[in-house]
Amino acid sequence: MGRPNVGKSTLFNRLTGARRAIVTSVPGTTRDVIAQPAEWRGRRFELVDTGGMFGASADPLHALVLERGRRAIGAADLLVLVVDGREGLVPGDREIAKVAREADTPVIVAVNKCDDRRAQSGLLEFPQLGFDPVIEVSGEHGQGSGDLLDAIVDTLGLQPARADAEEDDKDDREDDEEHGRAATGEVGVAIVGRPNAGKSSLVNRLLREERMIVSEMPGTTRDVVDTSLTWHRRQFRIIDTAGMRRPGRVASSGQVESVSVLLSRRAMQGADVAVIMIDATEGASDQDAAIAGEAEAAGCGIIVAVNKWDLMKERGPDFATEFDETLRRQLKFLDFAPVLHISAVTGERTPRLLETIDRVAAARTLRVKTPELNAFIRTVAARHPPPSHGRTETRILYAVQTGIAPPTFVLFTNVAAEFHFSYKRFLVNQLRQAFGFAGSPIRLNVRRRRHRRRV
Repeated sequence: MGRPNVGKSTLFNRLTGARRAIVTSVPGTTRDVIAQPAEWRGRRFELVDTGGMFGASADPLHALVLERGRRAIGAADLLVLVVDGREGLVPGDREIAKVAREADTPVIVAVNKCDDRRAQSGLLEFPQLGFDPVIEVSGEHGQGSGDLLDAIVDTLGLQPARADAEEDDKDDREDDEEHGRAATGEVGVAIVGRPNAGKSSLVNRLLREERMIVSEMPGTTRDVVDTSLTWHRRQFRIIDTAGMRRPGRVASSGQVESVSVLLSRRAMQGADVAVIMIDATEGASDQDAAIAGEAEAAGCGIIVAVNKWDLMKERGPDFATEFDETLRRQLKFLDFAPVLHISAVTGERTPRLLETIDRVAAARTLRVKTPELNAFIRTVAARHPPPSHGRTETRILYAVQTGIAPPTFVLFTNVAAEFHFSYKRFLVNQLRQAFGFAGSPIRLNVRRRRHRRRV
């Protein structure tokens, strides 16, 4: 916790060892509350980064940021008050210290930017806040980070993680892999789309709490924020991302949006399922197609969620069919992706969305037994043989599934020939129809079988 631009996010990234929080010189960059697991000396805890409180901020959403910060403070077991050593003690620090005392929670003061000589003159001022310990750190260069972590684990009185607990975690991971679930037992779900499509509203609806800041101002969400959700004994990691505009607009908008979009893309690449949010009042655009294309290239399971459907009820009985036909034409490369009409505001069909996410995540890790796969390929190839090139007939000799997430297959042929994309698409559609890879991209590779040399 701390004022805007004292280096909270830089210190957060340093202590967690992950570049989760966006760091810029713009005061008020961080808006939502970001949490990340951390470990020190075998002790595990969760570190939470909050937006800047009090102090100077030109952010029109500063009041909402302050309210989220207060809520995070109330839920914390320990508070780290970050102050700027170069500026010394200022009235905004005293205001935040008052909030910390009212929370009746242990407080550590981290005097940041102490690698700068200008910080030395102000160090003696911070004990006036009345908290102990006061630790000198540099989030940018790592100075004092070990001392701060020592103070965190000692103040919390954490015990080292048990070896048998780690063994249990390993057994759980192996069980997950055997049953075709994600190795962590948790499904990562990235909510992606253009600005103002309702991504944060959907996350709040799924979590049943006002977790994300929501406003009508496009670009409200900047950081990638993820939260765990348990649904019917299944664990999801719901990831809210910043809205992605066309590259030209992003480049001209400044550093904050450029970094936000970069982190959104990384989140999508690391997710198991991507929910592509479409604004029903606007329909799909070329940018929606570009975002969906990135998700398909990343190998995510894909669901298209058409939001704000509550505003479409007066369009007549045939509107839904016409809308979906147009959507399928615009996103024709996503013919395998389920389309759901939802409303994040009213909650319409959001339970159905969770059911679909679970189904798509399972399909993405589905394995087909080799004998069953080859029997299927022989039947399909007999009815529709692959096109031949030249005088030699092209034959599929056998097939294997070489990977999951996304499902990947290799077809071995008698000649070195790449299949035409239309025949590949035919085979992929047949695989999907036969084995049910709902919502998951399928990768299909063709190789010539190598003949062993006789000795």
